Formats: sequence, C-alpha cells, structure tokens
Amino acid sequence: MSKKILVTASHYEDLCREAVELFHANDCELVINHKDFPAFSFEELKEVMGDIDGVIAGLDDWNEEVFKISPKLKAIGRFGVGVDNIDLKAAKKYGIKVANAKGKNANAVAELAVGFMLSAARQIPQLNADLKQGQWRRFVGRELAGMTVGLYGFGDIAKRVAKKLMGFDLNVIACDLYPDRQAAEAYHVTLTDWETVLGQSDIVSIHIPDMPETHHAMNAEAFAAMKEGAYFINTARGRLVDTEALCDAVESGHLSGAATDVYEQEPLQMDARILRIPNIVTTPHTGAETYDVYRNVALFTAQEVIDVLEGRDPQNWLNP
Repeated sequence: MSKKILVTASHYEDLCREAVELFHANDCELVINHKDFPAFSFEELKEVMGDIDGVIAGLDDWNEEVFKISPKLKAIGRFGVGVDNIDLKAAKKYGIKVANAKGKNANAVAELAVGFMLSAARQIPQLNADLKQGQWRRFVGRELAGMTVGLYGFGDIAKRVAKKLMGFDLNVIACDLYPDRQAAEAYHVTLTDWETVLGQSDIVSIHIPDMPETHHAMNAEAFAAMKEGAYFINTARGRLVDTEALCDAVESGHLSGAATDVYEQEPLQMDARILRIPNIVTTPHTGAETYDVYRNVALFTAQEVIDVLEGRDPQNWLNP
C-alpha cells in the first residue's frame, strides 16, 4: 500500500522535481501545497491529516493539537533547519520522528547576511527604488573595510559568514555559549562576550537559536548597548528581536540602519511599521530561497521521511 506524504513547503513541484521522483519511486503519493506561503493553517491540516503518513513541513505549527488528528503520521521532515514550529516532545509522545536538513541551507543564509551588510551600509535597495522613481539621490554610505563585525552566535551559518568576510579587510568578533575555537582561529575571529559584541561592533549580525530563553534577546536595552551609528542584521528568527525596539533604535538615529529577513509574525502585515522605515532593508523570509537549497533540502528531507516509513532512523533525528 502506498504511503501518503503531505508537503507544506512551497514551490515543491516546480523546484524539487528530483525529490518528487524519489517519493514516487518509493511508492509515495504526494499532497502538495500550491500556495506561495509555505504553511498550512490548522483548518487546512484538519482536512487532510487523517490519512497522512509523513510530512515535509514548512512553517506550519506542529503541536499536540495537530498530532491528535494525525493517527497515521510517523515522520516529519522539516524543510529547513529551525524546528521552533514543531513540538518535539509531543511528537515523540505520539511516536512521530522529526528530522531536519541541518547545514543544507547554511550557505544561502550566510550569503544573504553578507549581502545585507553591504545593502545596509550603502543603501543599495533604497537607492535602486529611488532611481526607478526618477530620483537621482546620491547617498554617502560606509565601507565594510575597517569595520568590526560582531556575530551574536557562532554556529554553522555564522562561521560561514566569518569565512566570507575574510576578504573584506575588516575585523570579526563573536560570542557563543559553546565557542568553536578551532573555527575562530581558522577564520580570524576573536571570541569574546555578548557585551563586547554589542558595544564594539559596527555591524551586529544575530545567529542564535529561537528558544524561550532567547525571545527578544535583542530588546531596547540591547539596542541601546550597541555603538552609535551601528547596523543590525537578522537572518535568523523574528522572535529573537523586539521589532518595536528595533524600529525605535533606527528611527531615533541611534542605529544607522538594519536589515532583516524574518519577523515576529509571518507573513508580515503590509501596514507594519518596519516597512515604513527607509533605513531598514526588509525581505520576505527569503534566506533559503535558492535553487541549490531547494534541491539539496528536498532530496535530504525526502530520504529522511522515506527512511522512517521503511523502518530506519532518519539521519538528523531530533527527538530520539
């Protein structure tokens, strides 16, 4: 009997053809999300979860309420890395193995972080928009050379950011609860504490996990501790940042600007204050939106779900 797989990640049929073929080759029937936003609401899940064996999960909430209506569910493969939208303990209680695609989107996110640094310091998106509206506005920006970039967190993505910054003639400092000293030495990163990262960096880029204890890690107090005229970059998770405090810090002039790909509530409301602040570059959670990521993550998570349904443990099993 074929297995039924729900895919809530977006653009799956268009960008993940090899994963689709892999599922079909393993006698799996796919129920695919055709919306642009990679998530199902609870009401949408309630309509299909009765006979779903495995899930390729986007940004939907996977909690006990959903698991109660999913009697056949055995595997969730997170289409990405962050699993803050999945209740791992509840999944284990219901016999559901959860896995992710750790490392498969790290390079894409790191590249976006570096792109944000350049965009914020030179106002590239704003100048592009102005020129297309007929305004010949020349902005005097900052060069990255000579700056100090502070990495708040020094995991996989932050390490890749540090490596990419090696050619920019700048200084990189970082803090982490479990610092990788070997990587720091390899990428010429000075390991320090959180207070130093905030107080001495011209650019602070946040790369810590989203957990209850890190909620609003960047709040009004943290932004006040940053250097006058510094920039803030967020390609991690929206809940790490008090959005109103960030807006206040930029609008007051304490920060020269910011760039963020993630928000406390997604999709972002189009009347959100953050969209009205010219010095904040905003993108719609697009850090992992590359053809390379879609292919690699799709194949990896498809195999993880198939492994579980065939009685094997997934490679990145998160709730053993």
